[in-house]
Parts: sequence; structure tokens; C-alpha cells
Amino acid sequence: MRVLLVHNAYQQRGGEDSVVESEAALLRQRGHDVRVLLRHNDEVNGLSRWNLAAQTLWSHKTVTQLSSMTAQDRPDVIHVHNTLPLVSPSVFWFATRHRVPVVQTLHNFRLLCPQATLLRDGRVCEDCVGRLPWAAVKHRCYRDSAAQTAAVAVMLGVHRALGTWRHKVTRFIALTQFGKDKFVQGGLDAQRIDIKPNFMDMMPPPDWSARQGGLYVGRLSVEKGVEVLMEVMRAYPEHRLTVIGSGPFEAPMREVAGPAYLGAQPLSEVMRQLSSASYLVLPSVCYEGFPRTLVEAFACGVPVIASRHGALAELVDDGRTGLLFEPGDAADLMAKLQWADANPQAMQAMGHAARLEYESCYTPERNGQQLEEIYRRAMADVAHPRTSD
Repeated sequence: MRVLLVHNAYQQRGGEDSVVESEAALLRQRGHDVRVLLRHNDEVNGLSRWNLAAQTLWSHKTVTQLSSMTAQDRPDVIHVHNTLPLVSPSVFWFATRHRVPVVQTLHNFRLLCPQATLLRDGRVCEDCVGRLPWAAVKHRCYRDSAAQTAAVAVMLGVHRALGTWRHKVTRFIALTQFGKDKFVQGGLDAQRIDIKPNFMDMMPPPDWSARQGGLYVGRLSVEKGVEVLMEVMRAYPEHRLTVIGSGPFEAPMREVAGPAYLGAQPLSEVMRQLSSASYLVLPSVCYEGFPRTLVEAFACGVPVIASRHGALAELVDDGRTGLLFEPGDAADLMAKLQWADANPQAMQAMGHAARLEYESCYTPERNGQQLEEIYRRAMADVAHPRTSD
């Protein structure tokens, strides 16, 4: 197939950027012709507030770039990842006008929540799910700015009214069943949402010998549950936990973790640390989409200790591939860490189960097959549209 990937890259590189690169490489390995239209948020620095707001709603530059890239070779499918703020939903209208199937991966909850995490003041918030997101403007949810939140809310409101996501997107990809259910609750058509998880390149069979302690990998921010994690680290100082990541809580984390805080690290070092860890800790207080670190852990035969809500409660089988604790509950998290440290053989057995889960669900081969099938469905939907549409 000829596939055009469209993505608005973040200023601070994150999991979505890695997914785009991994899926592009995977598709090429499977023999497909892949091109990428990439816009980067570094462009924002040269735009006025009003110009940025206008581009968020509709980007003529994106349409021009799409026209140029598709002038000679029409893609069989356009696969969209992030559109905020520079790509804009104009990509969906372009695709529909040229009768090109368009697929969007729902990496986060942006279509339901301007802040994208369904989190406010450190707690899950669904005030805007299924409604116009004016509550988010009131609470300055996006970047603590009423103006920037309003720009995203207006974009969402206008394109909902225009039917952009109802009629201009052929198919959606949700990362988990929980994510799909939440988007259906927010108004998307369940019949047009496929479920495809993230994946990890095939790893050699893990070595379970000489594993010790836990590992945290991720942004050091409120939504990731870092405050809860640091509370546990202070109360359980004999616990060995290596921390990889950067963010707003870098200074206090450095103080709490000492030499076990490694800062931001490349993937190679993350994988090296995973290969010697007894478990990975995912204490998120927000609803995660699908953390790539979870797949990386499973690939390395590492069980996961995670918050019991959202997609994490779906992805981690409590007692088989990891342990679950009540989100935001430091006492419960500490109890799970203490149990894990006291029962290394049980954790190793969970690690074996985690590796089997990876081999069954999260390999490149499995993911490539799923992605190709979704593309074929999208192409069939455009060739034979449903009469109800």
C-alpha cells in the first residue's frame, strides 16, 4: 500500500512521536510505500497568538503540503496521529474531498478533553466528556491558560458541529477497550473504532537471574503519579527504585532518589535498566492511553505494578502479569512494593507471564497484521460507504 502518515510532533519528545517512527519503520519493513508529513511544534515560536489559534482551527499550510505530496502519487490511505495545533482537522476534510481513506489513532483523550488527560487538580475529571468543553476553559485546563484552552475548545466545538469526526474520519484506532468505550461515551461511532495496541520490536528471551528492585520510567509530572511515588520513597527508604525521566518534579525527585535518579535516558539505557529490574512501577493518576514503557517491560519479562484504573487495569492482569493498587493511594502502593520485594520468585513468575503476553499481543508481526487489516477496512468503507452515512 501507499501510506501517508501525518503527525504534529511535540516540543518535548514523547511516546506518540516514538509510535509514529516505529509504525513507519514497521510498514516499510512489510513492503509498503510510506511517506510522512511532519509538522513540529517548534513552529509555534514564530506565530502570533491569533495566527496559532486560526491554524488550530484550520491550517491552509497543511492543506498545501498535502496537495503537494499527493499531486502525483495518491496514497491508498492517510494515517493521522496528532493534529494539535498545526496540522489541524483540515487534514480530514482534504482526505474526504479527494476520496482517500483516513485513519486517526486516538493516542490521548484530546477529542473529549482540551487538556487530553481527563485530569484536573490531580484527579480524574470527565466534566467535558460528551459535552462542549467550556468547563475546561473555566478551569484553565490546557497549559493553565484560559485563552489557549479556549482555542482548543473552540476547535473541538466547531468541528463537532461540522461533523468532522462523525463524517470525515473513515476509521479510528483506540489503543485499548477502555479507550474505545470512553470515546463511544463521548459520541464516536463504535462501529468505526478498531482496537490496536502499541508494540515493541522483538526482544531476545529475557534473563531472569540477578534481578533486583524496581524501575520508574516516565515524565516527572502530576498526571504520572510522581507525588505519590515520592511519598512512598520517603516512607520506604530501604526500597531500591531507579528513576528515569525528567519534568517539573525533577528537583524533588533528585533529592528523594539520590544517585538512583538517572534523569532522561535513551531507549538503549531504559532497556538495559529494565533487563535488570524486578518490576516496573506505573503510578499514574490520570487515565493512560497505552504507555510504551509497559510494552517494553513485558518484552523484557518485567511485571508491572500499576494504578487500578483506566487502561492500566485492563493491561495488567493483577497477580499474573503484575500487581494493581488504588490510584493515588500511597499506603496501598507501598504495600504492593513491600510484597514484591519480599516475594522475588512470585515476581519472576509474573515476569514469565508478562513475556508470554508480549509474544501473544505486542510483537511487530502481530501489530503489522492488525494495522494492515484496519487500512483494508478503511479502504473498503470508502469504496462501499454505509447508507446510514
